[in-house]
Amino acid sequence: MQVIGLCRFSYPGLGGFQVEHDDLQSRIAYLYDETRLEERFRFFETFTLPCLRAQTDPDFTYLIVMGESLPQADRQRLEALVADMPQVVVQAHPPGRHRQVMRDAINSVRKSDAEPCLQFRLDDDDAVATSFIAQLRQAAADVAGLLRDNRHIAIDFNQGYIAQPGPEGISACAIRKPYWTAGLGFMFRPDVDLSVMNFSHQAVVRRMPTVTFSGTDMMLRGHNDFNDSRQKPNVQPVTLAPLDAAGEALFQETYNISADHVRRVFSTP
Repeated sequence: MQVIGLCRFSYPGLGGFQVEHDDLQSRIAYLYDETRLEERFRFFETFTLPCLRAQTDPDFTYLIVMGESLPQADRQRLEALVADMPQVVVQAHPPGRHRQVMRDAINSVRKSDAEPCLQFRLDDDDAVATSFIAQLRQAAADVAGLLRDNRHIAIDFNQGYIAQPGPEGISACAIRKPYWTAGLGFMFRPDVDLSVMNFSHQAVVRRMPTVTFSGTDMMLRGHNDFNDSRQKPNVQPVTLAPLDAAGEALFQETYNISADHVRRVFSTP
C-alpha cells in the first residue's frame, strides 16, 4: 500500500486555518512573518525531519506544499533541509481553495493501482514515532476488510506527548488523546480520490469507521506561540516540564529527536 504524508508549509490557502484574516494579503503577511517562519524552520529541523529520516519502513512519500509566494531565501532553506531525503516531494502552489489544492496535490503523487492508499498529515512542528509508517501499514492490513463496505477508514494512534523545544532543551507532558492529527492516518479505497485534508480530525468519528491503538508512544504535538489551534480565546493552558536524562533518551529512541540538537538550534540568535 502506498503511504503519503502531507505537510502544509505555511501555504496561504483559502480556508484551512482556525486563525481568520481579513484578506489573502493579510494571511500571507501573517504566515511569512520573519519571527513565525524562523520558529517553523527550527521546529521542522529538530522535530519533524529527524523522525521521518529514521522511519523503520522508509517506503513512503512526504509531500510538502508551499505557496508560490514563499520568499526565495526561505524556499531555498526548505529545499536544502530535505535535499537528502528521497521520500520528499516539494510542490509550490498559488493560493486556492485549501481542500481542493491539497486533494489535487496528493492525487498528483498518488499511484494508480489496485491497492488502497494510506495518508497522514504531519505538520511542520509535529513528529511521529520512528515506527509510525510500519505500524500504520500493519494496522491497515489488519483492518483492510472494512473497505468492503466503506470508502475510507481512520486509523488512530492516540498516545504520545506535547512538547516544546528551546535553548534549554525540551519540555513535555504525556498525553492520550483520540484523533489528534499527528497520530491519525486514513485508508482510502483505490477508487476514492479524497485526501486526508477532506476530513476534520474532530469530526472523523462521525464520518467513517475508526480503529484506535493505544499503549505505545506514537505521536508528538509541537507546542509553540503560533499553533493555529491556540489562537482562539479560552484555550486551555498546557503544563510542560523539562525532560530529565531518561526523558531525553526516550525522545531519542522513540522519535529520533535529540535534545542536544534542539539546544544547538534554538540557542542560535
